[in-house]
Amino acid sequence: QLQTPINEIGAEFENEFPQGNTNYLSWPALYGIDQNTCRMRGLWIGCKNFYDPVEKKLKGVKVIGSGPRDASDRVNQIFEKEIKLVGRNLHPVVIVDDQKASALDNYDNLDSLDENLPADRMVIVKFNTSIGISVTKKVYAFSQPNHDDYIIHEYIFKNTGIYNRAGDVYKQTLKDVWFYFVYRYAFAGVTSSGYGSTWGAFSSTWGNSTINHAFGFNPNSPEFTDPNSPTYNMRGFYSWYGPNRDRPVSYDEDWGCPNESEDGVLGSAKFAGCVTLHADISAKDKNDDIFQPKTTWFIGSDITAMQANVSQYDEVFMGDRYDIMSEGHAPRQHDEVVGNDYPINYTDPRRQTGGGTSQGQGFGPYTLEYGDSIRIVFAEAVTGLSWEMARIVGNNWLQWRNNSPSKPPLILPDGSQTQNHNLYKKLWVYTGKDSILKVFKSAMKNFNNNLNIPQPPPPPKTFKVTSGGDRIKLEWSDNATSWPHFNGYVIYRAEGRVLDYRTTYEKIFECDKSNVVHSFDDKTAKRGFDYYYFIQTKDDGTQNDIEPGKPLYSSPFWTITTRPATLQRPPVTTTLDSVRVVPNPYDIRARIYQFGAQSQYDRIAFYGLPPVCKLKIFTERGDLIWEKDHTNGSGDELWDSLTKYGQIISSGIYILYVETPDGRSVFRKFVVIR
Repeated sequence: QLQTPINEIGAEFENEFPQGNTNYLSWPALYGIDQNTCRMRGLWIGCKNFYDPVEKKLKGVKVIGSGPRDASDRVNQIFEKEIKLVGRNLHPVVIVDDQKASALDNYDNLDSLDENLPADRMVIVKFNTSIGISVTKKVYAFSQPNHDDYIIHEYIFKNTGIYNRAGDVYKQTLKDVWFYFVYRYAFAGVTSSGYGSTWGAFSSTWGNSTINHAFGFNPNSPEFTDPNSPTYNMRGFYSWYGPNRDRPVSYDEDWGCPNESEDGVLGSAKFAGCVTLHADISAKDKNDDIFQPKTTWFIGSDITAMQANVSQYDEVFMGDRYDIMSEGHAPRQHDEVVGNDYPINYTDPRRQTGGGTSQGQGFGPYTLEYGDSIRIVFAEAVTGLSWEMARIVGNNWLQWRNNSPSKPPLILPDGSQTQNHNLYKKLWVYTGKDSILKVFKSAMKNFNNNLNIPQPPPPPKTFKVTSGGDRIKLEWSDNATSWPHFNGYVIYRAEGRVLDYRTTYEKIFECDKSNVVHSFDDKTAKRGFDYYYFIQTKDDGTQNDIEPGKPLYSSPFWTITTRPATLQRPPVTTTLDSVRVVPNPYDIRARIYQFGAQSQYDRIAFYGLPPVCKLKIFTERGDLIWEKDHTNGSGDELWDSLTKYGQIISSGIYILYVETPDGRSVFRKFVVIR
């Protein structure tokens, strides 16, 4: 459910990718990349009394960084070595009408396979820095349904003394070392202009109204030590969308950013954040330090220290960053300071909110002798209301706001009722807080078990969808049946849209191990509509690590189809006279007018076919160059102008031969101009 790009320099900076202003942490990914919740991340590394081998002098402070904005000097601070994608298995082959149809085909290109990998995917990043610390970063992602809303970041910072791109080494002990991570979350997502929907405020795309809350930074407090506390034994933070003054609704109405002029759907009912899983006590003591992170202040996103014009030789600028990294804990959390009036102006210039507020996490101070290392691990998560609930809650709220004569009952999350429609919506949005804490607990459990979580049966290795005249046929491989707890399949279908927040899926098929099959004919599809599918395997419910008894399902994203399947023209059953070739002649100069966006495939269509027949294509002199059994029950067949050996045909005259099982046949001559 959670996807995000990972770069080779340690942190993903603002506007690195072209998808819009919020580029990272897309959730739920089943509904497309415009579900983003993070504008940028930053990683700073600093220490005191650093002898700089470039300047050949001792500096009172040294800070280098990756993000949150990119800088021209970054190439002199971060020296990339490696970025690699490792997978436990290949993603399934998904085919619709003989064409690849998986979003994963575009970017899930593995550098290596590791069947023993504890996660489904791992990105490995390695780079050196001008401060003499080399970094190995691993990011783990999971498709198991109890663990697919977070990713785990593992950083190992090692004092190698490498200080430039050439790999030169200067050995020294680094003192008062801090590692600082900063996050600028922004929950505009689909409400932002540029994504086809514009009801949200543009300022939300840079997190103008984002609210943050850090917790667990005092391990002696009841919130950390009390087993009944929702943040028991946890330290981290979460962020969410706060009402935006640029919206044409009141403060109380804007929780979740409802589409007040249409259907009320909540566009920003999400929570994101991080939970610390491990931080070394010291370079010599590898036990977890429950007092880390030691800095949890929130920070203005557009202050000077966050800007791109940085210099690793400007001690004033680096000193400002170092103070931010090491300033400790805020006496009041961001949400407590904000209250019900946001944004506000702070007297502290570090908290000014012109561009919104980011959340920092500083780990330190450490001493690293040459060869020493520090390991820091945390999970980053996103969750909140599903799109189904965002529509239901938003529509109910809107009917009360518009004083509809048939207002629905307003049922609160605890089952009680209210007639305060703004309170109703806000409390449903706030269930995201409980949800993200639950996700944090799942991540902690996973980490404490060495990433050893039970797995659902694997998805089918192949999933094939074929359009037909009276049905759409679905077929899949049987590789999952050998899984010890395998118990069948479920299939879902969407009509008209895919990878879009407005998409709705309905279950159209399910089987158990006792009546298992590996094909299904969708006979409820209607002519004129596009259909998209995904198939999931399921187990018997005995392996669930979070909700015992509930079956584990393979991720829908493994098999979701991104090309439409349709009911094609009905077959001709009485005569072969209607068989025709379209277009005829086929002229490559006019292909853009023939089959629209698909015309680049040199498509030629054969129409008016019987439901079952054999198709053969010959050259004018009688050479057989292509053949296919037409068995999908439709009156259509498409040909991509390739011979059976994969060669593109040349200009000339060709002959289509059609033969039915009962021996009837017909020839059609057509011309190709290339």
